[in-house]
Amino acid sequence: MKAAQTIRRLGFMKWYERELIQSHLHLVLLLMAAIGLLASAEVYGAQQDWGDRLLTAACAFASAVIGVWALRRYLYLLMHAENVAHQAICPSCQTYARWTLTGEDERTQRLRVHCRACEHDWEIGL
Repeated sequence: MKAAQTIRRLGFMKWYERELIQSHLHLVLLLMAAIGLLASAEVYGAQQDWGDRLLTAACAFASAVIGVWALRRYLYLLMHAENVAHQAICPSCQTYARWTLTGEDERTQRLRVHCRACEHDWEIGL
């Protein structure tokens, strides 16, 4: 599990921060793809040659594909980070993100964690 290895190496808060940054970079890519799509639509009407129109249509198609991929990736990364963050609260003492990773189950994709405040153990699903 890549997430478990990163959490073990950096800690939960840094992992969470990196997931949010990565997801928002995909949002920036989506905005750039939308600008490319709109620019292609603007240029398409001004061209007379079929070869130029075909190239502009190919650029518009590429921008649309990149935009759809970036949107899906943005939503996946954001929802994954938020899902794990909601589980990072100790059920016993309600302390947020003060736990130590004690183990992981790759088959079920769950992390076993230990609260540093009250020493309670629970599992977090990835």
